Amino acid sequence: MAIHVTLDAAEDLGLPGRRAREIVSGARGADSTLRLVEIAVPEPGAPARAPHWHPECEECIHVLSGSGVTWVDGRDFAMAPGDTIRIAPGERHVTRNTGGSPLIMLCFFPAPSFRILTGEENA
Repeated sequence: MAIHVTLDAAEDLGLPGRRAREIVSGARGADSTLRLVEIAVPEPGAPARAPHWHPECEECIHVLSGSGVTWVDGRDFAMAPGDTIRIAPGERHVTRNTGGSPLIMLCFFPAPSFRILTGEENA
């Protein structure tokens, strides 16, 4: 069955260091999760957000606008509009905004829920 969700109806997850809105997930009857994530331009001297990981599922990040760097287990990947990165299950990672405008991405997980499948390191 088709699922139609307006951005206004997407749940704001309140995740640290970013605005993440869950558009589709198991809560809406889907077998996968799609989030729209926005990372603001960092304030000068602001601490960097700590890495997180998904022990049982991969994540695919696709950049819509802005620029940044995705750090994955010690390796940096420059990210620009149109770029996509696939992160394997269990890999620690974090995406940081390196530009002068918000970094906006779609994040896809082939799992219906992530609330219990994400580990966050302390900043």
